[in-house]
Amino acid sequence: MTDLRNQRRMASSILKCGENRVWMDSDRTDEIAKAVTRGDIRVLINGGAIKSKQIQGISRGRKKFNQKQKDKGRRKGHGSRKGAKYARLPRKERWIKTIRPIRTYLRQLRDDKSIEKNVYRKYYRKAKGGEFRSKHHLRTRMTSDGFLKEDKQ
Repeated sequence: MTDLRNQRRMASSILKCGENRVWMDSDRTDEIAKAVTRGDIRVLINGGAIKSKQIQGISRGRKKFNQKQKDKGRRKGHGSRKGAKYARLPRKERWIKTIRPIRTYLRQLRDDKSIEKNVYRKYYRKAKGGEFRSKHHLRTRMTSDGFLKEDKQ
């Protein structure tokens, strides 16, 4: 085994990479060993006997997989949580997510003439007061109060 440390050092300088990234063709070691000047090394680089290896990156495979799991709702247990409950989903955001569908549904019922204006106002105020948990809850209450038929969606 010939000592190619000097050639490796010169090649790394020419290729502008670390010594560990210098690749030398094992079939042409005798030819590389004879190269003593930087010019000789340049000739070998152009000839393909010496190359620089590609920079080794960090695989994002695990990160991508974990992100897919989080998108499904996994990996969100108590041990993974950093912020406080309302830092993660503010109260106002939660309220917006609740009230908008309810108000849209009420507006739709009013415009379709499924309910009278005074009934709309009554339920609108109740919704504003936070009486309904969801659109479904509102629908069941209106049905049980007799303002809405079962088949209406």
